[in-house]
Amino acid sequence: MRWPLVDVLLEVCVYRPTLDPLADSLALSALVAGLPIITLFLLLGVVRVRAWLAALGALSVALLVSIVVYAMPTGQALLTASQGATFALFPLVWTFGTAIWIYRMTVTSGHFDVLRRSFARVSDDRQVQALVIAFCFGSLLEGLAGQGTPVAITTVMLLALGFGPMKAATVALVANTVPAAFGPLGLPITTLARVTDLPAGDLGAMAGRQVPVIAVFIPLLLVGMVGGRRGLRGTWHVAVACGGSFALAQFLTSNYLSVALADIVAGLVSAVVVAVTARAWPPRRHEDQVTGGASDAPPQEGPAGPRPTAESGGPVGSVSQPDRGVALASRPSVAPNQPDAPVEVWRAYAPYLVIVAIFGLSQVPAIADALNAVTVTFDWPGLHLLTVAGTPSSLPVFRFNWLSSTGTLLVLAGLVTMAILRVTPRAALVAYGQTLASLRWAILTVCGLLALAFVMNGSGQTATLGTWMAGAGGLFALLSPVLGWLGVALTGSDTSSNSLFGALQVTAAQRAGLDPVLLAAANASGGVVGKMISLQNLTIAASAVGLSGREGDLFRRMFGWSVVLISAMALLVGLQATPVLSWMVP
Repeated sequence: MRWPLVDVLLEVCVYRPTLDPLADSLALSALVAGLPIITLFLLLGVVRVRAWLAALGALSVALLVSIVVYAMPTGQALLTASQGATFALFPLVWTFGTAIWIYRMTVTSGHFDVLRRSFARVSDDRQVQALVIAFCFGSLLEGLAGQGTPVAITTVMLLALGFGPMKAATVALVANTVPAAFGPLGLPITTLARVTDLPAGDLGAMAGRQVPVIAVFIPLLLVGMVGGRRGLRGTWHVAVACGGSFALAQFLTSNYLSVALADIVAGLVSAVVVAVTARAWPPRRHEDQVTGGASDAPPQEGPAGPRPTAESGGPVGSVSQPDRGVALASRPSVAPNQPDAPVEVWRAYAPYLVIVAIFGLSQVPAIADALNAVTVTFDWPGLHLLTVAGTPSSLPVFRFNWLSSTGTLLVLAGLVTMAILRVTPRAALVAYGQTLASLRWAILTVCGLLALAFVMNGSGQTATLGTWMAGAGGLFALLSPVLGWLGVALTGSDTSSNSLFGALQVTAAQRAGLDPVLLAAANASGGVVGKMISLQNLTIAASAVGLSGREGDLFRRMFGWSVVLISAMALLVGLQATPVLSWMVP
């Protein structure tokens, strides 16, 4: 769809980026192109400003660099930023906002407390609960939905089980790493295949020989984060079983079954293995170990004083006290130590079962075609961009998949949840309004962040950085996953990172005499550990547990682990490019 009147009003101007606009030097241009990212990390991690200020500050620097250094017309730069901000609202805010709304309804109906008691009966060990919810169930959600849904849902589930807000957020962020390469439904890999013209099967198989190596260790890291050294000593066998089964299932599924099912199969298999292992070989407990691990905050204390329980409305800043005028048809209550009625337990699990069922049905070919049939695709009004090669850029294309989007499917799941939990329409509307109000700063942050990413991509700053890194020759095998890591840290999406750097990885591989499949897959594999420091994910996690404004604290906790994991991934890919591990390349 074109917008001729808008083009005339804005005096059509086509912009073509150059890689070395500063003194014809790629190195100097890359140094300047990296200023927005440096600004973002400094403001967030060193100066410790609020996330929305960091995002807007970095966006301002990116606009300045694009206009002054890259000679991008001001109108085109602002239009690019506006498209990025709109993309943040739809589908990202639409997705994670709706996910938190579903959670809010379970809180106001009292069923989240039923869920907490149910999990405690299965296992009252917090390390095991973290593995099942954040890692296994989170992988299932990533495989089905993605776009921040796993972080939004698993953080509040952990919070309801008694985890402190900061610990719930950090655990969910770390757990959302290794599934990212294959979710939702293999989209990062299929996107990578489309931009590189390489077989999706080969790329999925290669990523399935990189990511599972890291996946083995993530559960051990999670157990250590939750229970410390004592918790790790008592639960290491469950973590090893979890990581080993997940890695094996992810490898076998991605190599011999289907890339689209890799996370789903791995999440289900590892959940069963964790449950069986924890029952057959229970974690060793300590006298000073309370409910499986220490919280990161005193009991019932949150970032803004006393932390409400499920009955009082949820986490501070995310789910507030229900409106006194909100009427609910039922609110389950039980006496201490009295088991919940089976029907109430079923209702507590029902929202998540409904989410899985709806997303599973949405992938049936006939249903998927029907949902996508009403998708509207158009060029962003007034925005005309070319690539460095002079071909039309795909960046201005906006795909408004209003019916098949993750957020819309979650709305459908929310409507079913209303009926199951007997939440009145008025209560549901009030809950959605409260959700949007509590997310106002998170929404501003995500809009600023995506506007930043779009400006850097459209002006050529990202291409300059990638091309400069590709000049490392044979050593680029070590830098290849770092490029994917940087792409996900910036955009919050492995799919976006693959779209951004996939073709560049292949070109660099051909110039350096390396395997294109290896380096292209390394972009996806390296990107998974960038998820935990992506400001988009940090904002979602902080908002979900009532820590808005403390994204910088989360970033500092995550950054060290992210660097360690990307270093390990870089070493693995580097060895796969040599005879030492070249046998792992399909």
